[in-house]
Amino acid sequence: MITEVADGAYDLTVAERNGGRYRVFLFDRETPTLVDAGFEDTTGTVAERVEEVGTEPERLVLTHGDADHMGGFASLAERYDAETWVPQQTRCEEFRPDERYGDGSEIGPFTAVHVPGHTSDHHALVDESRSLAVLGDAVFGSDVRGITEGYFVLPPAVFTEDLASAEENLERLAAYDFDVGLLFHGSNVTEDAGEKLSSFVDFAGKP
Repeated sequence: MITEVADGAYDLTVAERNGGRYRVFLFDRETPTLVDAGFEDTTGTVAERVEEVGTEPERLVLTHGDADHMGGFASLAERYDAETWVPQQTRCEEFRPDERYGDGSEIGPFTAVHVPGHTSDHHALVDESRSLAVLGDAVFGSDVRGITEGYFVLPPAVFTEDLASAEENLERLAAYDFDVGLLFHGSNVTEDAGEKLSSFVDFAGKP
């Protein structure tokens, strides 16, 4: 399944497993960019989805090192001969990335925001020029918890290194303006995403 969630921003489903949907995001403006890579065994599906969109990625960016994000990274980088960007904290044993990035790094139109908690290397990518943010696994879509879609929830503790830090560090995103929040688990938030995330942070910070 392919959904154009914003102008030139595509949500590509690469697998449906264990009741969940796994995806990557493709952006076709300026330097075509693929964010995250799915599992090692879904690289063929990623390539099929990319071909359907009709834009071959020239840049490949990793948000963090979980298997459903990093598993196919090396294979896709080789397939497309793409420039690779990987967080400074992420361990890479199968390949050497072209660029290491950290909090505040500029990657094309994106600003990287370090949001540790889910994992220590976790980053979000904000493109204020298009009013969107790839939030990675910093938050999930509310529908994964059976709540009406269009809002955010924290990732489950069982999949999170430090849930308290995951919640606390969401405040790092409050300084950025974006209407669309792109998520790897649960439904994307396509209206007032920045305001909803700020409200979530404000509520979570109250005793």
